[in-house]
Amino acid sequence: MYLFETYVDTEEDPEPDQNELRLELSRAGFGDIEIERALTWLDALTDQQQSLDYGGQTAHGTRIYNEFEHERLDASCRGYITYLEQIGILSPPQRELLVDRLLALETHDIDVEQIKWVVLMVLFSQPGQELAYARMEDLVFEENAGSVH
Repeated sequence: MYLFETYVDTEEDPEPDQNELRLELSRAGFGDIEIERALTWLDALTDQQQSLDYGGQTAHGTRIYNEFEHERLDASCRGYITYLEQIGILSPPQRELLVDRLLALETHDIDVEQIKWVVLMVLFSQPGQELAYARMEDLVFEENAGSVH
């Protein structure tokens, strides 16, 4: 998430290569193992773009989570993913990519806040998703602003 927050709002072109990202993460205080995990996770996000066509899935289908997914994604997480799909921010293939990347996080307590950031990363990584990204960004910051009193 550090890399995403650091590079998403910059106007730099082209995107930094892995050596630049390694240096940036190292300067920020991340260890070699953490850096390697982050870059592997990002590579998998990019690699998964090739398999976004899942065939006959429609917006009217129901996603059934397996036992492992139930263990990692509690009811509030699964409900939030469904909500994002219902309001048109995520397509079924994007949902599958999101679930894949969430399960790849090396944490046992995935929460809705993490889902929000991973959704932003999934949408940001895909061409033509600027509107969905903007809607999700509005949703994230609108919800965060509403909780501060």
